[in-house]
Amino acid sequence: MNVSTSTLSLTVADVDASREFLTTHLGYQVAMAADGFASLTREDAAVDIVLLRRGTDVLPPEQRDQQAAGLILAFTVTDLAAEEARLRAEGAPITMPLREEPWGERLFQLTDPNGVVVQLVEWVTPSADSSPVEEEAPAVHVITPSPESVTVSPNATMTGHAAPSRGSAELSTWTVEMAAGATGPEHTISREQVWTVTSGTLEVTCGGRTEKVAAGRTVILPPGLVRQVHAPEAAEAHVAMRADGYATVPGTEGTRVLPWAV
Repeated sequence: MNVSTSTLSLTVADVDASREFLTTHLGYQVAMAADGFASLTREDAAVDIVLLRRGTDVLPPEQRDQQAAGLILAFTVTDLAAEEARLRAEGAPITMPLREEPWGERLFQLTDPNGVVVQLVEWVTPSADSSPVEEEAPAVHVITPSPESVTVSPNATMTGHAAPSRGSAELSTWTVEMAAGATGPEHTISREQVWTVTSGTLEVTCGGRTEKVAAGRTVILPPGLVRQVHAPEAAEAHVAMRADGYATVPGTEGTRVLPWAV
């Protein structure tokens, strides 16, 4: 077998969003494009990428409703720190900050608007004569909320605390404030969330079941189920989630990054 070209085909809800992400931040170019389809390439990449819209009839029936998930699109690059600095300056959604593993792998991750995880990697080869050194304990990171970490929506105010962009590696946490009578939209989240109500009361509907959660109580919301939050009185809650979670809204295409959690 002689392999001349390698191509990764990704089925996504919003082809245009992933195409824009890959061409803007990762240097891909559009080779061909049509409604619900894009073929992307770059000369120095080991793999071309084809984007197909979920539900397209060019796929076998059993594959049409699947969506790219649970995979990592990894690229080995040089000068990884410079790439991370460039992407942060461009406002790219870095969902796992730069880290180094004990076996010599340095990496960080981004998540595109359709939830596709892209990982940039650089390998560090230790010197043969280097002596082992004692690893220093990671420094404690204290986060002070700033105006840039506050997002105001028509239904709630979210204040971001821990997040990859603010120093955490695995978890995102934030507070949610809702006025009396406010109701958030129906949506799903790709990761488990833990809500602890710190004041007032929230009515949380998830998977068709409604629970009234008073101050001092905690509700665990599983991933992938439609949920909606209502505040019968003014309320505040503290939320924790794995840092790579994203939202979808029933009846709409594509995924939504949580700006206060990245």
